[in-house]
Amino acid sequence: MEISVKEIENNTVIIKLFGDIDIYTSSDLKDAMISQVDFGAKRIIMDMEDVHYIDSSGIGVFIAVLGTFKKVNGKIGMIKITEPVKKVLELTRLTSFLPVYNTEAEAIEKL
Repeated sequence: MEISVKEIENNTVIIKLFGDIDIYTSSDLKDAMISQVDFGAKRIIMDMEDVHYIDSSGIGVFIAVLGTFKKVNGKIGMIKITEPVKKVLELTRLTSFLPVYNTEAEAIEKL
């Protein structure tokens, strides 16, 4: 998996992921997300357009990072999720805690 980080307005960061989120890549994802807290980010928008698979370790990363961000009054949202990933997020009810938006602009406005 490749990870691209782009800082935009008001302590907001877009993290674009390329590839699968699984046991082999989840620690890199967690490190990338947690490091944004250290840099002062208050909002992370996860661009999931190029992610077609997520396993339980990836779900665990999102749950852990949600807890970390909650402590600093931060927010995390997702955009452009693929159908296979959407199904997993809905089955695990993660979408109850992690809002999903259609576009970057919508996420910036509502997050």
